[in-house]
Amino acid sequence: MLGLGAAGLVTAPYLQRGLEAFLGAASDRDPTGLTGLLPNGGGFRYYSVATSVPRKGPGNYRLTVDGLVDRPTTYTLDDLRSLPQTRMVRDVQCVTGWRVPDTAFEGVRLSRVLDAAGVRPGAGAVRFTCFDGTYSESLTMEQARRPDVLVALRMGDKPVEHAHGGPVRLYVAPMYFYKSAKWLSGISVTSDVRPGYWEERGYDVDAWVGRSNGRTDTPTV
Repeated sequence: MLGLGAAGLVTAPYLQRGLEAFLGAASDRDPTGLTGLLPNGGGFRYYSVATSVPRKGPGNYRLTVDGLVDRPTTYTLDDLRSLPQTRMVRDVQCVTGWRVPDTAFEGVRLSRVLDAAGVRPGAGAVRFTCFDGTYSESLTMEQARRPDVLVALRMGDKPVEHAHGGPVRLYVAPMYFYKSAKWLSGISVTSDVRPGYWEERGYDVDAWVGRSNGRTDTPTV
């Protein structure tokens, strides 16, 4: 039994990575979304609103920053990696109920990206778009400038994998996880909040954990 237990400990990480890769690939091609309901590495589940999502990497990933800014910018993955990085560890809370404790995220503070672009007077919100071609999100300018909102390059102390929204995703620590848009490709400064994909379907724009969506979860900050 001890041998079996030891073997299990040795093989478990490989099995978990294999399962994660399998479910991630299956989710990419699953028009039903059912694979997204299966638990996966670290307790996460996959959700995608698109039937398939292209893969991006150092050679073809781009993040555009535009809208009400003085200096529209396009970042490559290397550009983002060269900027100062911030690491934080928080619980991840999905609005559907599952929670993953003590998850590390690391990346560039969104406020730094906005400052570099030069936000113009009259700007009141930030809209995010994704290279899945479908998903979008928004934050108020005050929310976007919080120090715990990241353009995240790493999750769990590893590069953000495709199935988790990599190579770059948004991370909004104090809000339900649907605000942390996967496969981030666009940041556009706008005058007002434009409801995102789920908000147009009834979710709250101000999705503070513990204070919205009719739930009583303990806030993560």
